[in-house]
Amino acid sequence: MNLVKKYGWILAIILIAGVIYLQTPQSETNTVIDQQADFHKAENEVKDPEIIKVDVKGEVVRPGVYSVQSGTRVDDVIKEAGGLTSKADASSVNLAQKLQDEMVIHVTSLIMNGEGSPSQTEVASKKISINRATADEIESLNGIGPSKAAAIVQYREENGPFSSVEDLVQVPGIGEKTVESFKDKIRVP
Repeated sequence: MNLVKKYGWILAIILIAGVIYLQTPQSETNTVIDQQADFHKAENEVKDPEIIKVDVKGEVVRPGVYSVQSGTRVDDVIKEAGGLTSKADASSVNLAQKLQDEMVIHVTSLIMNGEGSPSQTEVASKKISINRATADEIESLNGIGPSKAAAIVQYREENGPFSSVEDLVQVPGIGEKTVESFKDKIRVP
């Protein structure tokens, strides 16, 4: 009985807290939690989209540097540049590709230069785009066999697109000499 008198007030506090907890409607608690979740969701959606800059060159109406939202496609920025000219080779660019910051989009010409040889832009379009090429296309490069081509594609898929030709040395099995041997046959993007 002495213990009940001594520790009874602790039992009374626990009992009162339990009654208050049971009296509080759970829907109010869930509403507060839902409101907090909605606030954080809205806060994340309000953030400004990332603005990137891309350089549009070649056979477009208004070549230049354009500021666009991240995730924009090549087709959209070409429309912003006034569209393709009548001399443009639409197959020289991937219109569905998503843009990256500092990307150069070069639309080549269908017309040959005065000497009957391909124009400089046409030569550039024959280069392999290392960020879009298939393993078979990569194999056509000097010093690249099936395993190295597969390694390049795998590295690109796991780490994202290459930002420069020199980044290829980060791929296991690709050295500086190998990159140097085909450097003039590839391009980024």
